[in-house]
Amino acid sequence: MLKQIKELFYLGGIEFMVMLTILLIITTAWLIYHFVLAHYSKKVSSEKVIRRLGYGKIMGLFTLVFGICGSMLGLYSMFLQSEIITESGIKPEPELVFDGISVSMIVTIYGLLIYSFSLLFCFIAIKAINKKQLSS
Repeated sequence: MLKQIKELFYLGGIEFMVMLTILLIITTAWLIYHFVLAHYSKKVSSEKVIRRLGYGKIMGLFTLVFGICGSMLGLYSMFLQSEIITESGIKPEPELVFDGISVSMIVTIYGLLIYSFSLLFCFIAIKAINKKQLSS
């Protein structure tokens, strides 16, 4: 399983996958820091914390957009290669085109997973903070 994930990481394009991983770490650290700050501090207002957790959702959305940009660049590169192959007189095989499309989607899927994680974390954190505010 780990070998397959590592293979997908390299297939997706190391530059984009590393950048998305860095954005995942930043987003996760941001969300955890502000959740812990709100959960254990009595001085912080819940409105301020919810707004800052919203910034975490925006960071997650940025990772999705970055993943889509990586996918678009991958598709563009694939179409350029197909054009070069066609100009040399060779007809591109449909299997190669479909493989190129599937490989270009890896970055988008990774960005989507990170965005989904940030949405889920924000939802759970906001519910926990609101529950704590009601019980206080």
